[in-house]
Amino acid sequence: MKRIFLAVLLAAIMLSACVVVPGRRGHGVVVVPPLPPIVVLEEEPYYYHSGYYYYYQNDGWSYSKSRRGPWVELPRDHYPKEVRFKERGRSDERGRSDERDRGLKRGHDKD
Repeated sequence: MKRIFLAVLLAAIMLSACVVVPGRRGHGVVVVPPLPPIVVLEEEPYYYHSGYYYYYQNDGWSYSKSRRGPWVELPRDHYPKEVRFKERGRSDERGRSDERDRGLKRGHDKD
């Protein structure tokens, strides 16, 4: 009975997070949560989520407990479905602009 319980518990952990055994410096097993489906990055390629820093470079992701590293490659099944970049000067994360504001800045009033 205990073996079945442990197997179910281990399966639940594996479905909700990635279990990674770190390299030389690590101690034990680390459970890393997957990134959300959409990640919006600002000027720097870092994203903080659930106690971990994630670093995006060359279409790949790494994670660490500290922004200084050491960085470990994130398994591909934990990548977000989409990565967006927030543009400077835009208040809307989706990158839409308000045409009326642009027209008013040029001296054109749109009704």
